[in-house]
Amino acid sequence: MARDVSDATPIGARSELVEWIASGEKPRGSWRLGTEHEKVPFYTADASPVPYDGERGIRALLEGMESRTGWQPIMEDDHPIGLFDEGGGGAISLEPGGQFELSGAPLKTLHETAAETAQHLEDVKAVGERLGIGFLTLGMSPLWTRDQTPVMPKARYRIMTNYMPKVGKLGLDMMYRTSTVQVNMDYASEADMVKKLRVSLALQPIATAIFANSPFTDGKPNGFLSMRSHIWRDTDADRTGMMAFAFEDGFGYEAYVDWALDVPMYFVKRDSTYHDVAGASFRDLFAGKLPQLPGERATRSDWANHVSTLFPEVRLKRYLEMRGADVGGPEHIAALSAFWTGLLYDEAALDGAWELVKGWSAEERERLRADVPKFALNASIAGRPVRDVAGDALALARAGLARRGFLDDQGRDETRHLDFVEEIVASGRTQAERLLERYHGAWGGSVMPAFEECVF
Repeated sequence: MARDVSDATPIGARSELVEWIASGEKPRGSWRLGTEHEKVPFYTADASPVPYDGERGIRALLEGMESRTGWQPIMEDDHPIGLFDEGGGGAISLEPGGQFELSGAPLKTLHETAAETAQHLEDVKAVGERLGIGFLTLGMSPLWTRDQTPVMPKARYRIMTNYMPKVGKLGLDMMYRTSTVQVNMDYASEADMVKKLRVSLALQPIATAIFANSPFTDGKPNGFLSMRSHIWRDTDADRTGMMAFAFEDGFGYEAYVDWALDVPMYFVKRDSTYHDVAGASFRDLFAGKLPQLPGERATRSDWANHVSTLFPEVRLKRYLEMRGADVGGPEHIAALSAFWTGLLYDEAALDGAWELVKGWSAEERERLRADVPKFALNASIAGRPVRDVAGDALALARAGLARRGFLDDQGRDETRHLDFVEEIVASGRTQAERLLERYHGAWGGSVMPAFEECVF
């Protein structure tokens, strides 16, 4: 998330929280997609991590991007911690370990989002090269220990860093050492949201399998194809996972709000101060009974910020966030957006996807979520190999994109953005498996070549 929200309007009733989510509804003609991706920076001279400060640090990278793009700085105290385009063109933010994130603008077509990614990478590589900084196309930092990983000067991350070890074993690895790509999708109504959420939750592990790309940790294979996805399973059970309740009869905005109200908070922001209330109840803040801040009552910004700290496999805000995939190169990033756009923005494809997953039980979905980080396309669900399910989902997505009929300046439709991952599913070999083959072969048992081959 690029910026925490500032809106001091008090919340007077639970119904306002429901209305906040419902306000995201848009007619089909106004649907957009927003692509976000993170990437780990490193010094190209010696593959060492990039600290925040210093002449060639993350701060200098942000300042260089500010000069090149004209985007405005996002400040915390006297530290630039991101940039945003006043014209609505997106934002850049820092993840806890210095992962450099582009939060893209809401765009109509995949051609536009691919062009946006290309422009951002052109900019960030131009600035990075002057500073001797490169960027990895991996879902997890492959070499440095957690202690060797830099820490960014953001108050919300300090609060989360203190809290994470209390609720899981791997939360700090999630924060400091992983990188993801996600796509944000619109919905037209509550019923449309529910259908899209159920389909995308069920298929999120399938996307994790297709895009698996984090097989190294601490300089060696970690035993997983998507270690990033495995890490999320031991981060914080209160706010992560497959949301089985979303498949229950009667699920909708209110049920999601009730779940969110019961997820412990991290912080309450007042003016520029982050108050550490980690583990406290939003219901107490809502009632003006939060022990850490007596008399304070919840505002719209408190709700928006709290919802941004929920981390299920698909997150509902005023749009839906697909959160299951490791990051990869530009084609990988575009393909994730293509996968979900084809499935969710075409009615026939969405119907077909629901037919694909509606028979899966909560236990089967959960087992799939547990198996995919290790086995990826070789896992199974309801007696079917994940590779076969992935092939069916990709076929639905391709047909959905073809029906959308958006052409680029060369007359090509959006289906071309799926070619990259269709080859992965056809071959049955994920990016992670190809990298492991190189590690055991041409790389000679070292991850150092990743800093030359797995870069933007």
